[in-house]
Amino acid sequence: MKKLLAFDLDDTLAITKSPISDHMSETLGKILEEFDVCVISGGAFEQIRQQVVDRLHVEPRKLSRLHIMPTCGTQYYRFDELDEEWRQQYAANLTDEQKERTYRVLEASARELGLWPESPAGDVIEDRGPQITFSALGQKALPEDKYAWDPDGAKKLAIRDLAAPDLPDLEVRVGGTTSVDVTQVGVDKAFGMQKLIDELDISKEDILFFGDKLYEGGNDYPVKEMGIDCLDVSKWEDTVNRLETILAVIK
Repeated sequence: MKKLLAFDLDDTLAITKSPISDHMSETLGKILEEFDVCVISGGAFEQIRQQVVDRLHVEPRKLSRLHIMPTCGTQYYRFDELDEEWRQQYAANLTDEQKERTYRVLEASARELGLWPESPAGDVIEDRGPQITFSALGQKALPEDKYAWDPDGAKKLAIRDLAAPDLPDLEVRVGGTTSVDVTQVGVDKAFGMQKLIDELDISKEDILFFGDKLYEGGNDYPVKEMGIDCLDVSKWEDTVNRLETILAVIK
């Protein structure tokens, strides 16, 4: 039996940039009785906290089984039961020079392709510490606008392909619904999963990962490539249905 269930966030646990539903919250509460749980997302810690952690109505004992990995696993947070606080375990931060260069390259690439927004909803390029994220419509764009912008992923891939050669020392990858992420080379969701394996003294075989971008080039693909068992989902309802099946089988 698996020991840990790991999840992407947007379009796996919730609608993009939205809180998890009551149904998902209740189901994850039950899952935390049986498994450790990891949420690994391109979003910052506060984003994951708002979307997931603050929606879980569980006691501290269960929160201690929850592992939060923001910015595609470049950071790791655990809950301290004694102080009832979230503590950062590590962060693979970019240097100031790398950040400045990444800002310039991402903006130039988007403008060259005609994909730089003139009236964005929030920041277009965000410094998340270990990760710089380009959001094509702005961080606060409505979910329906995000889903309509690049349904086949071609626009994000075009920005990624144009920017990557100018950032040869960094990893440039397609991120969420409208985003492109830049991190240190080799620091991706597989990096985060390996850190978790080492921290918990478990093996790849002990983990089941849920994600919506498990295709080659997607930001969940590194987890699949490292040999962890994965379930491909396309919306949070797929995930909750599979979790309910797991709970029914183990009871």
